[in-house]
Amino acid sequence: MKKLFLAVALVMGLGTSVAFANNMVSEVEIVTMINEFKPIDVKELPQAVQDTIKEKYSEATIKEAAVEVAEDGTKTYKVTLVDAAGAENPVLFNEKGEVQK
Repeated sequence: MKKLFLAVALVMGLGTSVAFANNMVSEVEIVTMINEFKPIDVKELPQAVQDTIKEKYSEATIKEAAVEVAEDGTKTYKVTLVDAAGAENPVLFNEKGEVQK
């Protein structure tokens, strides 16, 4: 009789641990920021950005430029540079001409 109660208790214990294991799943939410860069003319780039390009990327030419205005009014400039080998390299700048990561 003791063995029967032990067997029933063991089965009940295993059954409840499996039932509660499914409830332990946590949800993960992934948020992706989408940058909405609007194309601009290269002449519209701030002088600070143009100066940085001349200093740090003197061998590259500018293919295209775009700007994104954040909710707080700050602007980020995306400039696509083409090196001597023809490889395109997009670089992000802030309004002060600092390269962004």
